[in-house]
Amino acid sequence: MAKTAQHPVLVIMGVSGSGKSTVAGLLAGRLGWDLAEGDDLHPESNVAKMHAGQPLTDEDRWPWLESIADWIRAHTEAGTPGVVTCSALKKRYRDILRGEGVVFVFLEGSRDKISDRLASRHGHFMPPALLESQFDALEAPTPDENSISLSVSATPAEEAQEIITRLNLDAADARP
Repeated sequence: MAKTAQHPVLVIMGVSGSGKSTVAGLLAGRLGWDLAEGDDLHPESNVAKMHAGQPLTDEDRWPWLESIADWIRAHTEAGTPGVVTCSALKKRYRDILRGEGVVFVFLEGSRDKISDRLASRHGHFMPPALLESQFDALEAPTPDENSISLSVSATPAEEAQEIITRLNLDAADARP
């Protein structure tokens, strides 16, 4: 069970197509918290590389992860709750993002389920062909990480509500 700070930052993580953006948007909206779309923090070179069907290397990811970590730190230092999306596929990536008040929410699903979701998604720079590389890189959170795991078998609204319930969050935690 994850520990939740009074003003946490939730990192909604998982492979591409797991529903990170949708669930994060619902959470932020229901709670009245700040929201950052991790994909928007990628350097243009990363977006171009993924759009061309090339998986990112760790060297490609470090500046992106640092941008997300900066957003998280700004929120935790200010005591401002927030929600940010980030694949955070490897433990060493999460180590960069980790901090007091940070909770990782792992949206997990089977390759088949996620592949079906990606096949029906349009207008995203992450092509379905790269999904295999994401599953290959994925290291699920371990018991020593401040995290919860959630199956992507429900609707995004139900998943958002389950996160709120499991972390004992409610609209009363939202900023005025």
